[in-house]
Amino acid sequence: MNRFLPVLLSLVCCVAVAQTPVPTLKTPATSAPPVPAAPELGAASYLLVDFNSGRALVEHNADQRVEPASITKLMTAYVVFDGLADGKIKLEDMVSISEKAWRTGGSRMFIDPSMQVSVEDLIRGMVIQSGNDASVALAEHLAGSEEAFAALMNHYAELLGMQGTHFINATGLPDAEHYTTARDVVTLSIATIRDFPEYYAWYSEKEFTFNDIRQHNRNTLLWRDPAIDGLKTGHTESAGYCLAASAKRDGMRLVSALMGSSSESSRSSDTQTLLNYGFRFFETVQLYQAGQELTKARIWKGMTEEVTLGLEQELFVTIPSGRYDDLEAQVQMQTQLTAPLEAGSVVGQITVKLEDETVASRDLVALSAVEEAGFFGSAWDSLQLWIDGMFEDDEQPEAE
Repeated sequence: MNRFLPVLLSLVCCVAVAQTPVPTLKTPATSAPPVPAAPELGAASYLLVDFNSGRALVEHNADQRVEPASITKLMTAYVVFDGLADGKIKLEDMVSISEKAWRTGGSRMFIDPSMQVSVEDLIRGMVIQSGNDASVALAEHLAGSEEAFAALMNHYAELLGMQGTHFINATGLPDAEHYTTARDVVTLSIATIRDFPEYYAWYSEKEFTFNDIRQHNRNTLLWRDPAIDGLKTGHTESAGYCLAASAKRDGMRLVSALMGSSSESSRSSDTQTLLNYGFRFFETVQLYQAGQELTKARIWKGMTEEVTLGLEQELFVTIPSGRYDDLEAQVQMQTQLTAPLEAGSVVGQITVKLEDETVASRDLVALSAVEEAGFFGSAWDSLQLWIDGMFEDDEQPEAE
């Protein structure tokens, strides 16, 4: 469940130093049922990940190279969405349809060279109807040719960290050098939802009518489960049946990719099994907000004596349901902070554990800058540090 819960920290320093009082995350342990083994499915590879925390809940051959089929169109759409965001193209642009787009085989939107079709209609024809002709028309409109567009697809794949992916075309039609992995499909799906929420809504539309031809979305889970709101199906004889899906229940969003299933029905039922397993046995909680003050630390030779510390990004963790009260957080800090200190400077690390398992680890940063004090302020702090150092030396045990 995505919910903000105030949590407190226990401060652990590299060496013994005066500690700033901070709250602790630890409360008495509660009894929670164990998480059963993950479901074993018949697909070649699959992965289930929490959207906010990034934690993988189920995975099987997630890095195995597979054919993406029409799941390719997730990247085609991502590049088009970015073109819309940058103003390179507009939804109302009218696109001339080439003979190549018209003749592209496979699933179709049914456009032809006699038409001019808006970018918006082409996107819906690609996303909802899985039109290969629409995909090629969009690729040509944005990049001049499908080949040039494929180079853009690979560029975005590299930016997103999709290390097991290479694209040859905008459609997903088979090619030996056109491949991806379940992990990369999830990465792309998360990026789509995160970066283009206004366009992601098209993936939840159940049907689209163009030129008096009505076609239904091939993602049948949209009819089965109201929590499921996208993403994309794929199928070729060589790739099998594939499905990238996302669902949100009670504020918790999960994203899955299932590749190489044996049938249309099995890809849907197995994806539903994955999502149900994640929602039933796990919860996601927000521990800290971006920029939230977690603690303060003494800073020497500065215009102020303390600096506030926190995280640059919000922190979510996904844990077995009912185990929130068993979490423990610790902060490990540098032993001495000295001005000048820039905002965003890393001064330590926060680690969140569930028993012996580390569930999250993030850099602790200065939330504000601290300028260096003048001559007298710096000199006084230097004297204090020198005196403290002398006492620390005196306390060291003598060598035998």
